[in-house]
Amino acid sequence: MPLHHTPRSTSTMAATMTRKQFLKLAACGACALGASALTGPPRDLLAQTAALSNQAAQRGFVRPRPSPWFSPAANGAVQCRLCPHECSLAPGQRSACRARENRDGQGVTLTYANPALIQEDPVERKPFFHVVPGSRALSVSTAGCNLHCKFCEVWDMALVRPEDVHAYDLPPQAVVAQAQAAGLRSVSFAFGEPVVFYEYMLEVAELAREAGMLNLLHTAAYIRPEPLKALCQLVDAANVDLKGFDPDFYRNVVGGELEPVLDALRIIRRSGVHLEITNVVIPTLNDDMPTLAEMCRWIAGELGPDTPLHLARFYPLYRLSALPRTPVSILDRARDTALEAGLNFVYVAKVPGHDGENTFCPDCGQTLITRVGFIVDQMRVRDGRCPDCQREIPGIWS
Repeated sequence: MPLHHTPRSTSTMAATMTRKQFLKLAACGACALGASALTGPPRDLLAQTAALSNQAAQRGFVRPRPSPWFSPAANGAVQCRLCPHECSLAPGQRSACRARENRDGQGVTLTYANPALIQEDPVERKPFFHVVPGSRALSVSTAGCNLHCKFCEVWDMALVRPEDVHAYDLPPQAVVAQAQAAGLRSVSFAFGEPVVFYEYMLEVAELAREAGMLNLLHTAAYIRPEPLKALCQLVDAANVDLKGFDPDFYRNVVGGELEPVLDALRIIRRSGVHLEITNVVIPTLNDDMPTLAEMCRWIAGELGPDTPLHLARFYPLYRLSALPRTPVSILDRARDTALEAGLNFVYVAKVPGHDGENTFCPDCGQTLITRVGFIVDQMRVRDGRCPDCQREIPGIWS
């Protein structure tokens, strides 16, 4: 029998998941052991990727490659046109993302075909809750990031230079071949920031699409319109980290500007790419409910009320290690606020066993998908619709 549920208020929710209680307890226990088990990639990268390349991991491995996203400037300088920073680099200078450089008057990327992370994951970990639930993807990431979040979960990979990490000689063909050999449904560009390895990502995505696989993107979307539009032609689904809705927060805590991210979200929506959004709720920094309500009203109005929103729990990390974990009560209030603002699919992330992990039909209230952490317990969406009232549910379901 389907579980009945009215998703309009977290505060009035009764626990409905009665199946597989052991999974809930195990997932909650894992959460208690620490955030890294749930939020960050495994640190033993060699064990994860040794089978993917004939060449062992090398510290400092880079493969400089000319990038078409540079324009010449005066006195041998070049200007990067990939992201809103638009770094102007004199010969020998490195970009803000640490992954691009002016070499003798030519702009090059230092992240082509040298991923620091290759691993197989559930799509729920990206997180994607409306993309082939229960399937797995091959995740790819290199070093580098064009933002400098003080709460970065993978700072030891994202906020370093490519030559400072162990990386692998893994050309695009090898990535797709590995995903095919493992029988995976998709390739995911996630964990680090895909914008910094744009050229590599684009070639992998082209080959993955030719092979009939989905291309998934998890990004902060700090990217200029032209390269984003080109990327959207190859991406099937994107989860964008909208880190807050206050320009000062973006400048002081994230290291960028808010408006380019909002522009990118509009472009992704107009392109027809399936879009989900993640917002990490950080105590005292971006947990103001009026501002969160404003963000959710913007999402509903500009991107559509059916845009899934993941409200993720903050764990003390990197330069914000002195802050506490987000209280679950704050996440509950945030979810109520988002629903009241008009969003139909609002999730609580990184709290295994929370009722907010589940998907409910906005029209009839029936439970459509139940989850425990990254595990799909029950999947009732049929042909992209609620089986009870036939309401269309946005996503990629097969």
